[in-house]
Amino acid sequence: MSEALRIHHWVPFSRSNGPGCRAVVWVQGCTLGCPGCYNPGTHSRKGGYSVLPEFLARQFLRLSGKIEGVTISGGEPLQQMKPLLSLLFLLRNWSNFSLIVFTGYTWSEIGWMGQSRRLLSLVDVVIAGRYERRQRLARSLQGSANKTFHFLTRRYQPADFQKIPEAEIIITSEGEVVSTGIDPVFIRD
Repeated sequence: MSEALRIHHWVPFSRSNGPGCRAVVWVQGCTLGCPGCYNPGTHSRKGGYSVLPEFLARQFLRLSGKIEGVTISGGEPLQQMKPLLSLLFLLRNWSNFSLIVFTGYTWSEIGWMGQSRRLLSLVDVVIAGRYERRQRLARSLQGSANKTFHFLTRRYQPADFQKIPEAEIIITSEGEVVSTGIDPVFIRD
């Protein structure tokens, strides 16, 4: 059995987290501490809940024909490399989903990580770099100007990211309201 992935939340259908309609999972835990991060609730390793990669992959597979792919965001996905790789391996081998990973690590830092070659062999696009509040863009899935896109397959081109809405409000089947995207709307209680 594989190691559990600690996640903050996931939604089955989103149009503001990558090309087409996608499932999105936000992992729980991040030590990078980027000032101005939109998701500070994902930073603590004690938050969220644990889920086995196999269980999460099966949830996504139930959406086959309804989604184009899966986006992994955070928190910081690469700080849970082992269960992240398990999830990506299952999705790559069990489906035709496109796979996108957001990370606060730079492209150079990723190259120095153990298992980086395996990671890069499993995903279509990596969006890399810490969020820099002074360089804020909030468009085309680029939170700040320093973030870099790495197209690892021919599935997508830069133009595919120009069409993505900056924000969306999702109302889940349970009535939960989720604001997401690169420039999400803040919802107040």
